[in-house]
Amino acid sequence: MLDGNDPPFWRTKTLEQMNRDEWEALCDGCGRCCMVKLENEDTSEIYLTRLSCAMLDVRTCRCKDYTNRFQKMPDCLEIDIARARELSWLPKSCAYRIVGEGGDLPWWHPLVSGTHDTVHQAGISVKSFAMSERRVKQENYWKYIIPDLPEEAEAPPK
Repeated sequence: MLDGNDPPFWRTKTLEQMNRDEWEALCDGCGRCCMVKLENEDTSEIYLTRLSCAMLDVRTCRCKDYTNRFQKMPDCLEIDIARARELSWLPKSCAYRIVGEGGDLPWWHPLVSGTHDTVHQAGISVKSFAMSERRVKQENYWKYIIPDLPEEAEAPPK
């Protein structure tokens, strides 16, 4: 949360200059990167589904075992600097993408608002529509394809 005279780290550092704690703090907890994506093998087009990784707690949009996620979910991708800059499916609302492109964090980001609730209040998180992939057979994933998620958040509460 913004509280002093010094500018916050995301305004003064590049992604490459951030330490691990700063990098982790950039994640707003929206859960968008944890949504199951399907790829058309012929066209390489990526389709978003409303299905979340089995490790995502859809009520909180947090990983159930963040520390061990790569061991438990081998297809889990770590969002590192290179991926933050190259993944086309990373949402425009993602702080890694925003800061990497020289932008500033929006009002609803927990580092700005001081609470993780604002990412849900703004309608950025997947909390309102995601369901765990555990509830669906893999051959039926295609039935859960959705259009891209909205990138614009609701206006801040007055």
